[in-house]
Amino acid sequence: MTSLSLVAAYCGREDGILVEFGSNKEILASGLLRSSLRRVNGYKRTGIGRGLRVIAKVKKWKKHDYPWPDDIDPNIDTGHLSYLSHFKPLAEKPKPVTLPFEKPLMDLEKRIIEVRRMADETGLDFSDQIGALESKYQQALKDLYTHLTPIQRLTIARHPNRPTVLDHIFNITEKWVELHGDRAGYDDPAIVTGIGTIDGKSYMFIGHQKGRNTKENIARNFAMPTPHGYRKALRMMKYADHHGFPIITFVDTPGAFADLKSEELGQGEAIAHNLRTMFGLKVPIITVVTGEGGSGGALAIACANKLFMLENSAFYVASPEACAAILWKSSQAAPKAAEKLRITAQEHYRLKIADGIIAEPLGGAHADPSWTSQQIKITIIETMKELGNMDKEELLHHRMLKFRYIGGFQEGVPVEPERKRNMKPSDGSKPKTADIEVELENLKRQILESKRPVNTISSEAIEKLKQDVDQEITNAFISMGLQEKLELVKLELSKAPNRPPNQPLNRNLKEKVDKIMEDFKLNLSRPGAYLALKHKLQKLNAVHRLMELKDRSEKLKAEINQKVPEEVKAKMKIIRDTEEKLSKGDVLNKDLVEEVERANKELLKVLESSGLQVIGVTKRNIATPPPALRQKIESINKDISQEIERVIDVAGLNGKVEELKSEITKGSSSEKVEKLESEIKEKILSALDAMALKEKFENIREELVSALETTEDKVGTENGRL
Repeated sequence: MTSLSLVAAYCGREDGILVEFGSNKEILASGLLRSSLRRVNGYKRTGIGRGLRVIAKVKKWKKHDYPWPDDIDPNIDTGHLSYLSHFKPLAEKPKPVTLPFEKPLMDLEKRIIEVRRMADETGLDFSDQIGALESKYQQALKDLYTHLTPIQRLTIARHPNRPTVLDHIFNITEKWVELHGDRAGYDDPAIVTGIGTIDGKSYMFIGHQKGRNTKENIARNFAMPTPHGYRKALRMMKYADHHGFPIITFVDTPGAFADLKSEELGQGEAIAHNLRTMFGLKVPIITVVTGEGGSGGALAIACANKLFMLENSAFYVASPEACAAILWKSSQAAPKAAEKLRITAQEHYRLKIADGIIAEPLGGAHADPSWTSQQIKITIIETMKELGNMDKEELLHHRMLKFRYIGGFQEGVPVEPERKRNMKPSDGSKPKTADIEVELENLKRQILESKRPVNTISSEAIEKLKQDVDQEITNAFISMGLQEKLELVKLELSKAPNRPPNQPLNRNLKEKVDKIMEDFKLNLSRPGAYLALKHKLQKLNAVHRLMELKDRSEKLKAEINQKVPEEVKAKMKIIRDTEEKLSKGDVLNKDLVEEVERANKELLKVLESSGLQVIGVTKRNIATPPPALRQKIESINKDISQEIERVIDVAGLNGKVEELKSEITKGSSSEKVEKLESEIKEKILSALDAMALKEKFENIREELVSALETTEDKVGTENGRL
């Protein structure tokens, strides 16, 4: 009789197994231990004689690598066991995605921000006009999302940043543990299952899981389950039925995976088996369509007592693109197909397929996932109050009647006369994008016409800005529904006995604060939301940066002044006087030039001793007009003087001028002198030919401005500025 012994030893090969025969001959049989018993029984034994011995290498394993870590918190009472779940927070925040129909309004938002910036640069108050524009923008945004077309709602349902099933589960459950496997050798990641608690009551959760990025979508097969996924869901349904757990299912799939392997493994049979079994489960079943629900792949977990749909979700027998390709031979007709298929939540509710519509925030569920999840939670709790009062037979009968009612009609009832339905609301009171654009352009032109230099921000203005920001933040917390959570955190802080100010918060309190701030930042980042608060926060941050720079420069200036000796300060005065002489065109003697150079060297040493690195020293070039322009300026000044003298002679003002000179020499009162001056000026201006002089002056001024700009650019380039 042939004997087989398995001895654990190191073979010197990775994952290798040595099979030793009686004649001391060895062959490599990689992966023998990993194979199943069927493979061992069916292993090819040609040439195997007596004395067969298999030597296997034992692979090293890390202590507590799975499923739990070494430092488990024994006092945990809320939250999911994160170390048992592969669903972790994303390392990088998803990039915002603008849908095609949102682009006009997003462009308007950018232009409103630009106009606000321009208004700030002028220093003028345009807050009323900008506030009116923002109100019209918000109204336009609301009207857009209130009257979406079916294909636009489908686009929102497919939004890459839309919250997934696990996002909703983590938001609505206090405890959660995910369950895996169909007990037939496979765990389909496209369907997630697990047990969670809501208000202390346990539920079985089943749902299609999409990915949050390309990598996750590939791993989850874009939420398209194979037969293994539906059999996993079936196993969990039977488990929930056995233990009396209500079943909550979430639908978000384009459809079942339709590849050759899935068909070979019985995709249709798996879906049909689920449909038949769900009608016999004696526990309440609630289904929520969170995204898109495609055909039988969605219906396989949606035979429920109550079916609810998010406001921008879709449920269809075939995708609009596929329907358009079949009926109109082109996927470009998808918008028309979406309208004919009646795929929206509103149509399903009207046809009594859906039992209710769960509201979404303005902009879609991805604009505020936490708020959307809480609406789902409220709907589940209220529905369970109704279904919880039914016994098992009533639940089965209720489920059967729901689906029997779908598509029913009654013969012999007169049909109502044809009339128009779902009339488009009047556009008279709706702000149009074109009107807002016109108002933006008018306001921008008004700002440019009244542009003036910005005044220095005073401490009173900064304090008022801080108060405005505090008030805006408080209002934002209230509108986001976070005020109660914030008050609870403040209450817990007040209960802490004599906590030092610098002591860090405890773990639970810190998690609550971080969650509140995460929700606040997420709501604040919504496009088109809280524009005034965003602008004031940006302005306050800019003011803080300017104040920090000013404090640093003042501190540095004080430190340098302390380290500069009095002798060097005297020499710095010599340098300033020398620069003034140079600007006047005076010629410097040799001794003064040497003294200036010595003072510069001493000043460099003082700066280096203060820890400052002197990169280089450049000469300061003063922007002056070119010689030709200087001659024109002297000429026009001469013309102005001659014209004034002519007017004085013609108007007979020589006596008045002499009287003014004598009064100034006597030291008469300023009132008398000013009265004479104003009288002389008025008579000169009335008789002066100002038009010709003004034209010459304007021409010279334009030439001077352009010449100085050119000179400044040249000076900046020479001094190393770009």
